[in-house]
Amino acid sequence: MNKQLLEFQNEWTPIINEALANNVVKNSDQKTLGESMAYSVDAGGKRLRPLLTLATLKSLGIEINDMDLLPILSIELIHTYSLIHDDLPAMDNDDLRRGKPTNHMVFGSGMATLAGDGLQTLAFQWLVNNNLPINDQVKLVKALAQAAGPKGMVAGQGIDIFNEGKTKLDFKQLQTLHRRKTGDLIHYSVLAGIIIGHGDELKKELLKFADSFGLAFQIYDDILDVVGDKASLGKPVNQDQDKNTYTNLLGLAGAQKKLMETIKMGKKSLDKISQQIDISLLNSFFTYFELNIED
Repeated sequence: MNKQLLEFQNEWTPIINEALANNVVKNSDQKTLGESMAYSVDAGGKRLRPLLTLATLKSLGIEINDMDLLPILSIELIHTYSLIHDDLPAMDNDDLRRGKPTNHMVFGSGMATLAGDGLQTLAFQWLVNNNLPINDQVKLVKALAQAAGPKGMVAGQGIDIFNEGKTKLDFKQLQTLHRRKTGDLIHYSVLAGIIIGHGDELKKELLKFADSFGLAFQIYDDILDVVGDKASLGKPVNQDQDKNTYTNLLGLAGAQKKLMETIKMGKKSLDKISQQIDISLLNSFFTYFELNIED
């Protein structure tokens, strides 16, 4: 991770965490439900998705210091709800997330399910309960519903579950799976910045960047499951031997090569708009992967 990204992350992650901590529990009228929702939201994480939105806005020249963060942070609620549900016994049945017991291990499967449901619906409340222009609110709601719904993230989860232990996907099929499961929320994160910052003239290349970053993120995650360790990742490793992953399909070396190719594609998209905006901050997001993988 380079200096520019580290400074941006160090500036905004505490602000993001504080805003989330101050606004989740108070939106629940049931004490344990609110505690369960906050437990997973406050467990930490990289906050890459809202950081991508903020970085897109900054790159577009939008002043972000005084912005209402809640519509920007709604993506983190969707992401967290998906993790809670993904960890449930009916799904991956994981007992550790971000170095802590998973939500259902603490609150039980029923309350964990409701916590995910609560975070999902609260995300859309945050998209419309703000001072953004109504037209922007509508665009954000539509975009997030599509990214998180049955043609987006949920579809990816469905493809994953349907094929687990039964079908070995080829590369194109695997890309479709992870574009839906992981990439669509990252795509939305950049799109949200474009919508709020009215950057339609740069939309095509910014979204190509987002899709390259989303693919790189998933390949990197698959690699870490092989080469990472439980202590540093905060979750079990070597859990994907029987799953459709890039490392299982391409081998470790092949996955590393594909990661580097994907990063180059994303940088190429940003280069195309480098005369119109400062791309350095968005470009720096790729160093999240580069410094941890051998070329």
